Amino acid sequence: MIFAYNKEYVSDTLLAITADDKGLEQTVERKGNVAQIKNEEGTIVGWNFFSISEVMTIEGRGQVTLTKEQIQQLNTMIKEAGFSEELPADTEPKIVVGYVKSCVEHPDSDHLSITETEVGDGEVLQIVCGAANIRKGLKVVVAKPGAMMPDGLMIWPGTLRGVESFGMICSAKELHLEGAPMKKGILELPQDAVVGEAFPVGKA
Repeated sequence: MIFAYNKEYVSDTLLAITADDKGLEQTVERKGNVAQIKNEEGTIVGWNFFSISEVMTIEGRGQVTLTKEQIQQLNTMIKEAGFSEELPADTEPKIVVGYVKSCVEHPDSDHLSITETEVGDGEVLQIVCGAANIRKGLKVVVAKPGAMMPDGLMIWPGTLRGVESFGMICSAKELHLEGAPMKKGILELPQDAVVGEAFPVGKA
Protein backbone atom coordinates (compact mmCIF):
# COMPACT_ATOMS: atom_id res chain seq x y z
CA MET A 1 0.00 0.00 0.00
CA ILE A 2 1.33 3.41 -1.04
CA PHE A 3 0.40 6.73 0.51
CA ALA A 4 1.15 9.94 -1.38
CA TYR A 5 0.56 13.57 -0.50
CA ASN A 6 1.49 16.77 -2.29
CA LYS A 7 -0.64 19.73 -1.21
CA GLU A 8 1.11 22.10 -3.62
CA TYR A 9 0.24 20.12 -6.75
CA VAL A 10 -2.65 17.79 -5.82
CA SER A 11 -4.48 19.92 -3.21
CA ASP A 12 -5.08 18.80 0.36
CA THR A 13 -5.75 15.19 -0.65
CA LEU A 14 -4.10 12.03 0.65
CA LEU A 15 -3.86 9.29 -1.97
CA ALA A 16 -3.83 5.65 -0.89
CA ILE A 17 -2.87 3.19 -3.64
CA THR A 18 -3.82 -0.31 -2.57
CA ALA A 19 -3.34 -2.44 -5.70
CA ASP A 20 -2.09 -2.45 -9.27
CA ASP A 21 -4.85 -1.07 -11.51
CA LYS A 22 -3.44 -3.20 -14.38
CA GLY A 23 -4.17 -0.34 -16.77
CA LEU A 24 -7.89 -1.12 -16.67
CA GLU A 25 -10.73 1.38 -16.69
CA GLN A 26 -11.54 2.81 -13.28
CA THR A 27 -14.68 3.95 -11.52
CA VAL A 28 -14.82 6.36 -8.59
CA GLU A 29 -17.46 6.46 -5.87
CA ARG A 30 -17.26 9.48 -3.60
CA LYS A 31 -19.03 9.86 -0.27
CA GLY A 32 -18.23 13.08 1.57
CA ASN A 33 -14.46 13.48 1.83
CA VAL A 34 -13.71 9.87 0.89
CA ALA A 35 -13.54 8.39 -2.62
CA GLN A 36 -13.15 4.70 -3.41
CA ILE A 37 -11.51 3.74 -6.71
CA LYS A 38 -12.09 0.39 -8.39
CA ASN A 39 -10.91 -1.07 -11.67
CA GLU A 40 -13.28 -2.79 -14.08
CA GLU A 41 -12.58 -6.16 -12.42
CA GLY A 42 -14.08 -4.78 -9.20
CA THR A 43 -10.75 -4.62 -7.36
CA ILE A 44 -10.29 -1.65 -5.03
CA VAL A 45 -7.11 -0.01 -6.31
CA GLY A 46 -7.11 3.15 -4.23
CA TRP A 47 -8.74 5.70 -1.96
CA ASN A 48 -8.69 9.49 -1.94
CA PHE A 49 -9.08 11.37 1.34
CA PHE A 50 -9.98 15.01 0.74
CA SER A 51 -9.27 17.92 3.13
CA ILE A 52 -7.03 15.55 5.05
CA SER A 53 -5.34 18.31 7.07
CA GLU A 54 -8.61 18.75 8.93
CA VAL A 55 -8.12 15.25 10.33
CA MET A 56 -4.35 14.76 10.65
CA THR A 57 -0.97 16.32 9.93
CA ILE A 58 0.89 14.69 7.05
CA GLU A 59 4.69 14.98 7.19
CA GLY A 60 6.58 15.05 3.91
CA ARG A 61 5.78 15.35 0.22
CA GLY A 62 5.40 12.61 -2.36
CA GLN A 63 5.29 9.14 -0.85
CA VAL A 64 4.64 9.45 2.88
CA THR A 65 4.65 7.00 5.79
CA LEU A 66 1.69 6.85 8.13
CA THR A 67 1.50 5.45 11.65
CA LYS A 68 -0.92 2.70 12.64
CA GLU A 69 -2.90 5.36 14.50
CA GLN A 70 -3.20 7.49 11.36
CA ILE A 71 -4.31 4.47 9.32
CA GLN A 72 -6.98 3.83 11.96
CA GLN A 73 -8.09 7.45 11.55
CA LEU A 74 -8.47 6.82 7.83
CA ASN A 75 -10.51 3.70 8.53
CA THR A 76 -12.76 5.79 10.74
CA MET A 77 -13.22 8.24 7.85
CA ILE A 78 -14.07 5.33 5.53
CA LYS A 79 -16.63 3.93 7.95
CA GLU A 80 -18.23 7.29 8.70
CA ALA A 81 -18.51 7.97 4.97
CA GLY A 82 -20.54 4.78 4.58
CA PHE A 83 -18.05 2.32 3.11
CA SER A 84 -17.62 -1.15 4.63
CA GLU A 85 -13.98 -1.85 3.65
CA GLU A 86 -10.86 -1.08 5.69
CA LEU A 87 -7.22 -0.30 5.00
CA PRO A 88 -4.74 -2.82 6.40
CA ALA A 89 -2.31 -1.49 9.01
CA ASP A 90 0.69 -1.93 6.72
CA THR A 91 3.53 0.23 8.07
CA GLU A 92 6.50 -1.93 7.00
CA PRO A 93 9.16 -0.20 4.85
CA LYS A 94 9.00 -1.07 1.17
CA ILE A 95 12.53 -0.09 0.08
CA VAL A 96 14.92 -2.19 2.13
CA VAL A 97 18.30 -3.86 2.30
CA GLY A 98 18.26 -7.30 0.70
CA TYR A 99 20.60 -10.27 0.41
CA VAL A 100 20.89 -12.24 -2.83
CA LYS A 101 20.72 -15.86 -1.70
CA SER A 102 20.83 -17.33 -5.20
CA CYS A 103 21.23 -16.09 -8.75
CA VAL A 104 20.72 -18.15 -11.91
CA GLU A 105 20.43 -17.33 -15.60
CA HIS A 106 16.95 -16.75 -16.99
CA PRO A 107 16.12 -19.68 -19.33
CA ASP A 108 14.67 -17.38 -22.00
CA SER A 109 17.04 -14.41 -21.91
CA ASP A 110 20.72 -13.77 -22.39
CA HIS A 111 20.83 -10.81 -19.98
CA LEU A 112 18.24 -11.48 -17.25
CA SER A 113 18.91 -13.37 -14.02
CA ILE A 114 16.50 -14.96 -11.56
CA THR A 115 17.34 -14.30 -7.92
CA GLU A 116 16.05 -15.45 -4.57
CA THR A 117 16.56 -12.38 -2.42
CA GLU A 118 15.98 -12.19 1.33
CA VAL A 119 14.35 -8.93 2.47
CA GLY A 120 14.04 -9.45 6.23
CA ASP A 121 12.29 -11.63 8.82
CA GLY A 122 12.90 -14.72 6.71
CA GLU A 123 10.95 -13.31 3.74
CA VAL A 124 12.50 -14.29 0.41
CA LEU A 125 11.35 -12.81 -2.90
CA GLN A 126 11.91 -14.14 -6.40
CA ILE A 127 13.14 -11.13 -8.37
CA VAL A 128 14.17 -11.06 -12.01
CA CYS A 129 17.06 -8.66 -12.54
CA GLY A 130 18.73 -7.38 -15.70
CA ALA A 131 21.86 -5.87 -14.17
CA ALA A 132 25.19 -7.29 -15.34
CA ASN A 133 26.67 -7.08 -11.82
CA ILE A 134 23.95 -9.09 -10.05
CA ARG A 135 25.33 -12.18 -8.32
CA LYS A 136 24.88 -14.46 -5.35
CA GLY A 137 26.08 -13.08 -2.01
CA LEU A 138 25.48 -9.38 -2.67
CA LYS A 139 23.80 -6.99 -0.26
CA VAL A 140 21.48 -4.84 -2.37
CA VAL A 141 18.56 -2.42 -2.19
CA VAL A 142 15.17 -3.98 -2.92
CA ALA A 143 11.96 -2.16 -3.79
CA LYS A 144 9.27 -4.55 -2.61
CA PRO A 145 5.78 -4.75 -4.12
CA GLY A 146 3.89 -1.70 -2.94
CA ALA A 147 6.94 0.60 -3.10
CA MET A 148 6.97 3.97 -4.83
CA MET A 149 10.28 5.01 -6.36
CA PRO A 150 11.50 8.64 -6.15
CA ASP A 151 10.37 9.27 -9.75
CA GLY A 152 6.85 8.06 -8.95
CA LEU A 153 7.20 4.57 -10.45
CA MET A 154 5.14 2.06 -8.46
CA ILE A 155 6.44 -1.46 -7.95
CA TRP A 156 4.02 -4.37 -8.31
CA PRO A 157 4.48 -8.10 -9.00
CA GLY A 158 5.02 -8.82 -12.67
CA THR A 159 6.31 -11.35 -15.18
CA LEU A 160 9.49 -11.03 -17.23
CA ARG A 161 9.90 -13.46 -20.10
CA GLY A 162 7.50 -15.89 -18.47
CA VAL A 163 9.06 -15.77 -14.97
CA GLU A 164 7.29 -14.11 -12.06
CA SER A 165 9.11 -11.26 -10.32
CA PHE A 166 8.14 -9.79 -6.97
CA GLY A 167 10.01 -6.51 -6.68
CA MET A 168 13.03 -4.71 -8.11
CA ILE A 169 16.71 -4.67 -7.20
CA CYS A 170 17.71 -1.03 -7.52
CA SER A 171 20.53 1.04 -8.93
CA ALA A 172 21.81 4.19 -7.25
CA LYS A 173 20.35 6.23 -10.10
CA GLU A 174 16.89 4.69 -9.63
CA LEU A 175 17.10 5.59 -5.94
CA HIS A 176 18.04 9.20 -6.85
CA LEU A 177 21.12 9.03 -4.62
CA GLU A 178 23.38 12.04 -4.67
CA GLY A 179 26.44 11.43 -6.82
CA ALA A 180 24.96 8.27 -8.34
CA PRO A 181 27.25 6.91 -11.08
CA MET A 182 25.98 7.12 -14.65
CA LYS A 183 27.15 3.57 -15.42
CA LYS A 184 24.55 0.85 -15.44
CA GLY A 185 24.27 -1.68 -12.63
CA ILE A 186 22.62 -2.23 -9.28
CA LEU A 187 23.90 -0.61 -6.11
CA GLU A 188 26.18 -2.94 -4.15
CA LEU A 189 26.01 -2.37 -0.39
CA PRO A 190 28.64 -3.17 2.25
CA GLN A 191 28.36 -6.66 3.71
CA ASP A 192 27.55 -5.25 7.16
CA ALA A 193 24.30 -3.72 5.85
CA VAL A 194 21.35 -5.11 7.83
CA VAL A 195 18.89 -7.16 5.79
CA GLY A 196 15.34 -5.81 6.08
CA GLU A 197 16.41 -2.37 7.27
CA ALA A 198 14.74 0.55 5.50
CA PHE A 199 16.96 2.22 2.91
CA PRO A 200 16.73 6.01 2.53
CA VAL A 201 16.14 7.20 -1.02
CA GLY A 202 16.69 10.56 -2.63
CA LYS A 203 14.08 13.01 -3.86
CA ALA A 204 12.68 13.40 -7.32
